[in-house]
Amino acid sequence: MSKPRVGFIGVGLMGHGMAKNLIAKGFPLTLKINKNRALAADLLAAGAKEAKTPAEVAAASDFLIICVTGSPQVEEVILGPNGVLSAAHAGLTVIETSTAEPGSTAKLRDALQAKGASLVDCPLARTPKEAEEGRLNTMVGGSDADFAKVKPVLEAFCENIFHVGGPGAGHTLKLVNNFMAMTIVASIAEAFAVASKAGVKTDMLFKVVSMGALNSPIFQMMAGGAVEGDLTKMKFAIVNGAKDMRYYTHLAESLPIASFVGEAVHQSFELAVALGLGDKMVPSMIEAQEKLNSMQIVKKK
Repeated sequence: MSKPRVGFIGVGLMGHGMAKNLIAKGFPLTLKINKNRALAADLLAAGAKEAKTPAEVAAASDFLIICVTGSPQVEEVILGPNGVLSAAHAGLTVIETSTAEPGSTAKLRDALQAKGASLVDCPLARTPKEAEEGRLNTMVGGSDADFAKVKPVLEAFCENIFHVGGPGAGHTLKLVNNFMAMTIVASIAEAFAVASKAGVKTDMLFKVVSMGALNSPIFQMMAGGAVEGDLTKMKFAIVNGAKDMRYYTHLAESLPIASFVGEAVHQSFELAVALGLGDKMVPSMIEAQEKLNSMQIVKKK
C-alpha cells in the first residue's frame, strides 16, 4: 500500500530533521522552501519535490505539516495570498506543529473545515538533534479519529506521541510546558548572578546543584554551558522564548488566571531581547544578567 502524500512548510532547524525522516520512511514529500535553500538541498537530492507556494503544497498533499515560528506565520501560510486555504480540498489534513496561540488555531481550524479539510494541533518538544534522529515528542490536540489519522505520519519523526485532549489541547499544553521551561531558564540565570555577586564560585554552584534534586537537563545545558563558557547548548532562541511566554500570558489572561510568575518571566525575556540578545540561545539569559549588573558570570574561553 502506498504512503499518503505529505507536504511540508517550514524546513528550518526543526523542520529539516522531520522532513528527512519522512523521506526515509517512504512518504512522498513536497516542500515549500523559505529563506535558507541550503537547508533543503539534501532533501531535494533525496527525492523531495519543491512547490512555489503554500497553495501548491496543499494541492499536492494528503497531509500538510506546518513548522514555523508562531501564530502570525501560521496564519500567513494558511490565510495569506496563495495560502493553504485557497487550495484546501476535502480530505486534506493540516498537521500544525508550531507553538501557537489556541485562539488562532481555532480560527484556522474553522476556516479549513469550511473547505472540507481539517487541522490537528501537534506542537513539538525536544530539540533539532532529536528531530534529526526521529525522536521528537508531540502533543496532539484532536478527536480520537484525528489522532488515529495523524499518528502514522507523526511516527516518522516522533518517539513519543501523546493524545492530550480535544482540538486546541496540544497547543495549550505546549504553552504550559514552555512556561515551566522558560521559568527554569530565567531562575537559573538570576541565581547565577546572585551567587556570583555574593562571591560564590559558579563552578561550585554547578557541582552542588548537579548532585541534588534540582538537577535537570535544562540545568545542565544552562549552567554547564556557563561554567564551560558555551552559551549555545540549549538550541532555543531567546526571542522565541519571549514569544512563547507572551502566548502563555495571553492564555492565562483569557481564562482568567492570575499569572504573576508568567508575567515576570515574560518581561525578563523581553528585556533580554531589548538588550540585543534575542537571536542568541536561551542560555544567554545569563549574559543578560551580566549586562544588567555590570559583572562577569560566564567563563571566558
